[in-house]
Amino acid sequence: MVVPLDQVFREEWGRVLATLIGFLGDFDLAEEAAQEAFALAADRWPRDGVPGNPRAWLITTARNRATDRLRRDRVLAAKIGLLTPPPEVPVPTFPDERLELIFTCCHPALALDAQVALTLRTLGGLTTDEIARAFLVPRRTMAQRLVRAKRKIKAAGIPFRVPPDHLLRERLDAVLAVVYLIFNEGYGGRDELSGEARWLGRALAELLPDDPEVHGLLAMMLLHDSRREARFSDGELVLLADQDRSLWNTEQIAAGRAELDRALALHGRGPYVLQAAIASLHAEVPCDWAELAVLYGRLGELTGSPVVELNRAIAVAEASGAEAGLRLVDGLALDDFRYFHSTRGELLRRLGRTGEARAAYLRARELTDDGAERRFVERRLTELA
Repeated sequence: MVVPLDQVFREEWGRVLATLIGFLGDFDLAEEAAQEAFALAADRWPRDGVPGNPRAWLITTARNRATDRLRRDRVLAAKIGLLTPPPEVPVPTFPDERLELIFTCCHPALALDAQVALTLRTLGGLTTDEIARAFLVPRRTMAQRLVRAKRKIKAAGIPFRVPPDHLLRERLDAVLAVVYLIFNEGYGGRDELSGEARWLGRALAELLPDDPEVHGLLAMMLLHDSRREARFSDGELVLLADQDRSLWNTEQIAAGRAELDRALALHGRGPYVLQAAIASLHAEVPCDWAELAVLYGRLGELTGSPVVELNRAIAVAEASGAEAGLRLVDGLALDDFRYFHSTRGELLRRLGRTGEARAAYLRARELTDDGAERRFVERRLTELA
């Protein structure tokens, strides 16, 4: 079976780029070489066939391109040592260099938003446009942020490696935030990204087996992802209450709950552990909405996030009625958040306030890009009409 090039890109970009950065020690040169290798593959593979080991072909081709570029720039003698790790470098603990890349991107010398954005670009393979949308900033702003981050890594000589134990803690919060955002991006339909995030979560759990938040994040991702096959039907979004539960991955739910149990045994009470507990409750039938509201309340106290409060309002609406939920929703300042308006629209619809519900859904549609979520909002508007 011929594997499409776009699938190879999605599956291999992070691994290829991480390997090249490890060889070259230069983000820009590695990214240019990787892009050239993928472009060459797009030209040759349809004619010559996909090689037996696409990743090895891409890495070798990219390394050759980087070597040619260095030679043309007449700095090969100075930089040739970067192409091969010195003999004293220890064998990496993990099977590829993506963890080294993520900890390099999450160095405390970089601002947190730059850490997350750079890792999404290099490891997750997201475009600058996609990252800008995730951060709700203009594309140009995000492009400048990425350029500054790469320059700072180069100028400061930040090493490409997993830090020693005594430095792990200070970078872990940023690393977990990166993995979380990559998973969220994948949860919207890019399965390869959610798979990348789960791999990173497992690797972090191996690296930090006694950290409850690491196990909490992995548990949350496994539990949410267990419903992936049921979230869409014929390309259309299916709400939790309407999902075919026979499509839920029960083995993954069990694995997620085992990770949650491990986090709780380690006395975890942080935000990722709480989110994992919430995801576990969502997988129960029937769902205990009152308990969910309590957990969302605790999470809100930790994070101060109005989005968490919005989720608590939804749980309250399910437990105590739409009117109670709407009172909480109307107290939130989230006018530019599409789920705020779609939630208001749903609660108003349940209360029979059709005109207000339609106005809320219209605002949600303005804030929603094309895709399954926008089509769902449009279906609601059609029903209200």
